[in-house]
Amino acid sequence: MQRFDYFVVLAEMRTGSNLLETNINAFQSFECHGEAFNPTFIGYPNRTEILGVTQAMREADPARLIDTIKGYSTGMGGFRLFHNHDARALEICLNDPRCAKIVLTRNPAESYVSWKIAQETGQWKLTNVKRRRDARATFDAEEFEQHVTNLQSFQILVQNTLQKSGQAAFYISYEDLTDLDVINGLAAYLGSEERLTSLDSSLKIQNPQALSDKVANFTEMTEALAGLDRFNLTRTPEFEPRRGPAVPAHIIAHSAPLIYMPIKSGPEAEVAAWMAALDQVATGALHTKMNQKDLRQWMRQASGHRSFTVLRHPVARAHTAFCQRILHPGPGSLGEIRRVLRNFHKLPIPGGGPDESYDRRAHYLAFTAFLEFLRANLRGQTSIRVDANWATQTATLQGMAQFSLPDVIIREDDMQMQLGALAKQIGRPGAAPVEAASPDTPHALGDIYDDDIEALVADVYQRDYIMFGWDRWR
Repeated sequence: MQRFDYFVVLAEMRTGSNLLETNINAFQSFECHGEAFNPTFIGYPNRTEILGVTQAMREADPARLIDTIKGYSTGMGGFRLFHNHDARALEICLNDPRCAKIVLTRNPAESYVSWKIAQETGQWKLTNVKRRRDARATFDAEEFEQHVTNLQSFQILVQNTLQKSGQAAFYISYEDLTDLDVINGLAAYLGSEERLTSLDSSLKIQNPQALSDKVANFTEMTEALAGLDRFNLTRTPEFEPRRGPAVPAHIIAHSAPLIYMPIKSGPEAEVAAWMAALDQVATGALHTKMNQKDLRQWMRQASGHRSFTVLRHPVARAHTAFCQRILHPGPGSLGEIRRVLRNFHKLPIPGGGPDESYDRRAHYLAFTAFLEFLRANLRGQTSIRVDANWATQTATLQGMAQFSLPDVIIREDDMQMQLGALAKQIGRPGAAPVEAASPDTPHALGDIYDDDIEALVADVYQRDYIMFGWDRWR
């Protein structure tokens, strides 16, 4: 049984996709229909339809065109798809194991320069060398950075989707396009026994010169590229697992069109009390534990609704997580994690909770030991889960974004002013001020905070410090 029903060439402009298509169409076994989902045309410029499917019909139902290509092509049908083509078609192809994925890549600097030259000359294909138009590209660093970002985002999306669905693609580079054996290998991957004896020679390489001869400001280009971190050496490693949107934890006001998207170990109780006061109800009257369907329905009905979250400084948040979830046993404590931290990670906290002998020095030692655990935990070096109470706020917000991002992100120190402004925007101008969070017990953070704690937290939560620009606590 044939593995695939159709194929897609996942590529970008100026990566050699026209040449690849020409060689694919040299096989009687295949028929490639160009850029079938280009937003500005269908298949090729000046074409009005593919196999009877018009551009209007494609816009209304992209799956219809894919089904037509599958069912009515001469041989196995396929098409080329770029990052800025119809995302609906991309989703269908990537998630369909009966679709063969051909991933075509080229050096981003080469493809960028080729694109710039084509813009200058207006020549996007070359079949006769005598008609070749000559021009030199002008390198624009900002434009090139965006070019690379688009390429990388698309490639990561393709790779991750295939990994998660257990699929494999046929990868081919620009330099492979003139290798007969590679092109025949592609035919084998697609399930054909047909082989070419030579490649199509109708298309010519447009700009065979070295980059230095094709770029007018080549020195400027080399200086700009020298500043790029090709091997991502400055990247902060991320071993923290991705988080879900946690919609059931969202807090919806009793009557006001307001959603609080809390980050654990933040000022949750204080913000909830403030929200309840907006409608003069008890906190128990606030709406929680909604699923995504229920919250979407509420959002449709609550015209002009606003959503927000509150960030807490990483030092204060880690201290709150330690005091509320680990140090004190009983209600609210993460009992099993607490036990493992005491028994296996030797966290120096009293089994029954802090007593009179648990002084500031003991608290300092216990908290710094907890921070050392967090450093290992967030880097994937422990068997204990990364709990929401101490996960990075960056990861928490990324998780929220899977459903909806808050449209206002407030820092705890600015809560008083910004929540007051938000209340006015939803028609509650006389809102009472939000209360400041009470100090943690049995010892406040201010009683033990020093440069060593700040440095340790900055290392543990480097991701948050970079993303949110945190400075020292207080």
